Amino acid sequence: MTPLALIEDDADYRAGLERLIISSGRFTLVGSYESAEAALAALPKVAPSLVLSDINLPGLPGPAVVQRLRTLLPATRCVMLTIFDDPDNLFTALQAGAIGYLLKTSAPDEILAALDEAVAGGAPMSRPIARRVLTSFARPLTPSAVEAALTVREKEILDQLARGLAYKEIAAQLGISPATVKNHLARIYEKLQVRSRTEASVRWLGR
Repeated sequence: MTPLALIEDDADYRAGLERLIISSGRFTLVGSYESAEAALAALPKVAPSLVLSDINLPGLPGPAVVQRLRTLLPATRCVMLTIFDDPDNLFTALQAGAIGYLLKTSAPDEILAALDEAVAGGAPMSRPIARRVLTSFARPLTPSAVEAALTVREKEILDQLARGLAYKEIAAQLGISPATVKNHLARIYEKLQVRSRTEASVRWLGR
């Protein structure tokens, strides 16, 4: 299981995340902290593979945590949580080195799927945030170009992905292995010029 640490100052929300992480069976919760300062003092000792952190922390803010962790634990990947769909917060976090950005309104299964994607090397983002990134940075393919770029199987996978299905569920639906789904997704991401399942879904739905 993947070692994961939480940084969240809202005690009730943090407790909910703790229960979600522990019950998932996919992650080992190696630390849970209410402040950036407490986390930075403890994390080098437990060296999590993944950190899920609030961006609006008291004291040292989330993006500064990401910058510090890049020095202390270069292999640790950071996903940010926020209640705000705020471009300033978004871009500050991404520039600091965060690899994902989720709204706190995300459903539990969406949070777990995003963490799985982060572990797999992706860049998970809540759908509203992915739209913001695409609007700001991407030069979207035209609808006809999207269709032309994809194989029939890739379109089938995108249809399932847009419905919110996990890799294993897509594999079961299409009668292929989860590893094959991941291989197809890697090619889809390259063709659609995206970095995550959320961005791919938004591009596909918006064609």
